[in-house]
Amino acid sequence: MKLNETMKNRMKLLLISNSTNAGEGYLDYCKASIAAFLQVSGVRKVLFFPYAAVTFSYDEYQQRVAHKLSAFGIEIDSLHRHADARQAVEQAQAIVVGGGNTFHLLKSMQELGVVERLVERVQAGIPYVGWSAGANLACPTICTTNDMPIVEPLSFAALNLIPFQINPHYTDFFDPKHGGETREQRITEYIAANRCRYVAGLREACMFYVEGTRLQLHGDRPLRVFRYGQKPEEYTATDDLTFLMHAE
Repeated sequence: MKLNETMKNRMKLLLISNSTNAGEGYLDYCKASIAAFLQVSGVRKVLFFPYAAVTFSYDEYQQRVAHKLSAFGIEIDSLHRHADARQAVEQAQAIVVGGGNTFHLLKSMQELGVVERLVERVQAGIPYVGWSAGANLACPTICTTNDMPIVEPLSFAALNLIPFQINPHYTDFFDPKHGGETREQRITEYIAANRCRYVAGLREACMFYVEGTRLQLHGDRPLRVFRYGQKPEEYTATDDLTFLMHAE
C-alpha cells in the first residue's frame, strides 16, 4: 500500500522488538514507554488488534494487555468485540497491535477489510503501537518476520507506514552445534532477492519512535542494518537514522 506523501509527516509510531525480556513479566520493560507515548497525545482508550494470537483466545490477549496498561489509566478496547470492524477503526483514538504470529495477524486483518482504513487513520495522525508482529505489520511487507507461515494471507503486503523492513528479536547468537542458517544469513537471502529494501535488525529491549519522517532508536543494544551489496552496519541510539526513512 502506497504511503500518502502529503500525510506521512503526521504519523506517530512506536515499534517495539519484543514484549517480554528474559526473566521479566509480560510488557514490564516497555509498558511505561507505551503509556507515555499514548498519553502525550491525550489517548486514554486504544483499539487493540489481538489477531496474532493463535494458541490462546482473543479475550485472554485483551486481558493480558489491559492488566499491564490499566495502571496507567489506559483502557483496552479489542477489535474482536466489535460487530463492525471498519467503524471501530474509524472511531479509534489509537491503535495497538500485539505480537504473535504475523501471518495469522495479517490474514485476519485482510479478511476484516480494515487494512486500508487503518493506514489512512495512522497517516492522519492517530498513534500506532506495535510489538513483534505488530512492528512487522508497519513495514512494507511481513517478509522479515521470524514466524512460520501457519496460514496464507492474501499477500505479504503490510501497512507500509515505514519504507524499510524490521526484523524483530534480532540476534547474533550462533550455536556451533547447530547446522542451520543464522538470522543474518536469512536476512542476507532476503536482501539478495529484494535489493531495494533495507532491513533493520532490532534487538530485544529496543524500539523505534517515529514522528513524521523522524526516526529514533531507544534501547541499550545497537541496531544492525542490512543493505544489498554492503556489509551490515551497527548504529546506536545516538546515531542519525534518518536515512532509513528515505530508504525507498
